Amino acid sequence: MLVEPAGPLNVGSVARLCANFSGPQLAIELRLVAPRCDHLGPEALRMAVHGAHLLHAAPVFSDLSAALADCRAVLATSGRGEGDPLPVHDLAPAVTWLLGQPVQGPSPLAVVFGREDRGLSAAELLQAGCLLQLATGPAYASLNLSHAVAVVLHGLHQALPLQQQPPQPQGGQDQLLAERGAVEAMLSDAQELLLEVGFLHPHTAAARMAKLRALLQRAGLEVDEVALLRGMVRQCRWASRRDAQTS
Repeated sequence: MLVEPAGPLNVGSVARLCANFSGPQLAIELRLVAPRCDHLGPEALRMAVHGAHLLHAAPVFSDLSAALADCRAVLATSGRGEGDPLPVHDLAPAVTWLLGQPVQGPSPLAVVFGREDRGLSAAELLQAGCLLQLATGPAYASLNLSHAVAVVLHGLHQALPLQQQPPQPQGGQDQLLAERGAVEAMLSDAQELLLEVGFLHPHTAAARMAKLRALLQRAGLEVDEVALLRGMVRQCRWASRRDAQTS
């Protein structure tokens, strides 16, 4: 998944890489978030070569939340390390984490790459369950976008033969990580409740919700846990409004 890519050559190269590493064990779909270039222009298609079909099939989303809504596990790349909202991992443990997540049905696993010039924002990184920083030499640490994608896809491809069958949910769907769309909907409900009861204030809500989102991301919320939290929030909102009407 590429967020606001600006270079058509990079986008085309990434499509070719997706074709290079896609196979029965690793079916890759390219998703684009608000691209800042013509991803179907001649430069992108020339670089894609036999991956051009992935460019034509790539869905385009207006924002990262929409692109991740159906994903259960999200690995995001970071070039910063210091100041990141979640712990940062090297390639091997990050890949192991992603491939070890139980999946069911069509819900995909996601790897997110940021903008060529400034990467992903802190708010975007908070939508991931694991952060990855690729190790480079200290003299020039910034990798070209398509080169970073190549390293990560190669790492995923190499890890697949070593990866045991992902752990299957015990007792059904409840052991699965929740889809990002469900988590964001629960957080939206929680923010509205916390604003209503005065725990949050409009001018500080974003910063405090970012801390809550980081805490929940570290916990790795499962399907039943998100349903429990959302049910609690909705019941509290109902009770709060009932009390306000009767007082």
